Amino acid sequence: MNVILGILFHSLGGGASGSWYMPYNWVKKWRWEIYWITGGIFSWLIMPFLAVILTIPDWQGILQATSSSVIRNTYIMGLLWGIGGLTYGLAIRYLGMSLGNSVLLGITSVVGSLGLPVLRNIPGVAEVIPEGLAFSELFGSTGGRIVILGILILLAGIILSGRAGIQKDKDIGNVKEGVNSEFSLSKGLMIAVVSGVLSAFFSFGIDAGKEMSVVARSLAVEQSYPFLTQEGGSFKYLFENNIIFFVILWGGLTTNFIWTTALILRNKTGSDFTDKKTPLLRNYLFCALAGTTWFLQFFFYGMGETKIGNGASSWTLHMATIILTANMWGFYRKEWKGVSKKTYNTILLGIGAILLSVVVIGIAKWLYPELNALG
Repeated sequence: MNVILGILFHSLGGGASGSWYMPYNWVKKWRWEIYWITGGIFSWLIMPFLAVILTIPDWQGILQATSSSVIRNTYIMGLLWGIGGLTYGLAIRYLGMSLGNSVLLGITSVVGSLGLPVLRNIPGVAEVIPEGLAFSELFGSTGGRIVILGILILLAGIILSGRAGIQKDKDIGNVKEGVNSEFSLSKGLMIAVVSGVLSAFFSFGIDAGKEMSVVARSLAVEQSYPFLTQEGGSFKYLFENNIIFFVILWGGLTTNFIWTTALILRNKTGSDFTDKKTPLLRNYLFCALAGTTWFLQFFFYGMGETKIGNGASSWTLHMATIILTANMWGFYRKEWKGVSKKTYNTILLGIGAILLSVVVIGIAKWLYPELNALG
């Protein structure tokens, strides 16, 4: 039952993540930095604050009692992730939702799944990161080898998606209009690589802040909170990760606030916030919808993590659901209109490979629970 609920929650989170950018397409006459930070206030400040005060017992006490090193490391992971989130918007702008998410989140899946295991094999680094399985240990077990197979399939999917992008660039040539009017493969791919790597730091932030969620869980048990589950003599609290998200997202807010403020000052676009020549109410509502939907991805991710752990399958399942949803929106927006049949089939193969990798890694995690230590 936990596995089924975990898949359900991750699917809801992935659906939210694959859809949250859509409302920005309906914001009119606002510059990018204006609608980005407006939606971001809901994503990284308002919604996390509401979630933590509604679901975490004595959340202020938890933060005060947590060691400064845990808070610092979790916040730093949020800062780095914030750069990934910032460049995400630019990658989608230049590549579109379909290709952009396939490449970007495929890279994030690889880094999020294997980043910590690889670092554990580096002398001097293993001592300062969360304990768990090292990459070299994966080759010594059947489950580990299945995970590696899944990652190889995932890499094949990323390569196929990238190839589809190259073919699309050739197919549409200089005829760029509608949703493809800003399509730029070289610029978009460079940004997507940076964003894909740094976006995985959210997963690392969850590991860095585990001490806070453990305390939240203990308090929830003591105070008989609802949404507690017991398995094998231990408890899990469905919303225990919200306290971690609160700290990580402060880091994300910091990065994005500094960058968008610099853009607003440089471009002198601050008047957009109050310009009555723009549909102000409409714009604020759609930004609020985008920001709220964005937060829901991690709200549901945290719920899924309590059911099946924060190892390779959780992160990859979350990423692949996003890729599937984002590609559905991409096809809906006709981002592949005008391309050849070969190009269209290539992107379908890329998406299919990425989704197959989730099935493979998920099976490994289900059959070999010790792979939880990958995260």
